[in-house]
Amino acid sequence: MQWQLGMTYRTVKQLADVAAPEELFTGQWQNRPSVLDDYKPYLDDRWNEGRTNVWKLWEEIVPLGYKGSYQRVRAYLHGKRTSPQPVSARPPSPRTVAGWILRRPEFLTETEQLQLKAVRAHCPELDALTRHVRSFATMLTERQGERLPDWLDAVRQDDLPSLHTLAAGIDRDLDAVIASLTLPWSSGVVEGHVNRIKMLKRQMFGRAGIALLRKRVLLS
Repeated sequence: MQWQLGMTYRTVKQLADVAAPEELFTGQWQNRPSVLDDYKPYLDDRWNEGRTNVWKLWEEIVPLGYKGSYQRVRAYLHGKRTSPQPVSARPPSPRTVAGWILRRPEFLTETEQLQLKAVRAHCPELDALTRHVRSFATMLTERQGERLPDWLDAVRQDDLPSLHTLAAGIDRDLDAVIASLTLPWSSGVVEGHVNRIKMLKRQMFGRAGIALLRKRVLLS
């Protein structure tokens, strides 16, 4: 009987001491994805700016698409008030960041734009990479090949070894690359036919002779 009373006392005390219901979840629940994960970078930035009114911060992320409760936001920010170490949101994966950089800015959601802005603010190399990738995409889609030499000079000024390798490869055939970024003609149709013939050749390998392969190429 005394043992049961002791267990009951400890359970009641545990419930009374927590600041939010989320603190009761331990173990496997702590690492599960949360509806708040996408908005933690924004909350972190606002908190570091001195915005510590939890209700106001909750009101700011609701128009951005947050569907969770106020209590979840309160529990996350409560950790910032009490933790001696700064609390940081789960960083996005490299694949996710690459997707944000390669997509058109207008195709990103407002949440994705905020997250990419936070990533760029914390990593100068990724910020420079994003600028160069988007500048090259503009040259490619708007046929502004005359800007390529200036783009190459800008790339070499940043410490981005992968882009330096790309720039060196472009330099070896600069005139052809400028022409491909400027002129309206494309070898895409020819490349498509080449790929089609290669596919037929692989399908026919070991099955028949040249005569049948030639007939399939001509009739396909």
